[in-house]
Amino acid sequence: MRFLHTMIRVHDLDKSMDFYCTKLGLLESHRIESEAGRFTLIYLYAPYDEQQANSMQAPLIELTYNWDPEHYTGGRNFGHLAFEVDDIYATCQQLMAQGITINRPPRDGYMAFIRSPDEISIELLQKKQPLEPQEPWVSMENSGCW
Repeated sequence: MRFLHTMIRVHDLDKSMDFYCTKLGLLESHRIESEAGRFTLIYLYAPYDEQQANSMQAPLIELTYNWDPEHYTGGRNFGHLAFEVDDIYATCQQLMAQGITINRPPRDGYMAFIRSPDEISIELLQKKQPLEPQEPWVSMENSGCW
């Protein structure tokens, strides 16, 4: 497993960029703008992590700016931790065997979500290409929120 990023939702992109980059000294790795999804994702890294951030796109902080105003409650401004795994199905099966609920099953062979005992969302992403969709994952429903 490899740590990828921590996602934080932000209300004011300019103020957030000023805080994280100008004041804190983080640097922008890359950004994704989605007209259809109406959001901007900006990935930042600490100067010490520059080589790894650019070559492996980790460890990063993901700032998520939703274009439509939204009030975040219950800690929803902190999004999730993300980890890359070698085999999403084996990882989820192992977690289930240990009593962990798979809140968002890897129906697509690529992404799953679980939650910590403190309700922190943890995203699991398949390394490289998605695996071929397979049962029981394809038919498994979401459980709770993630």
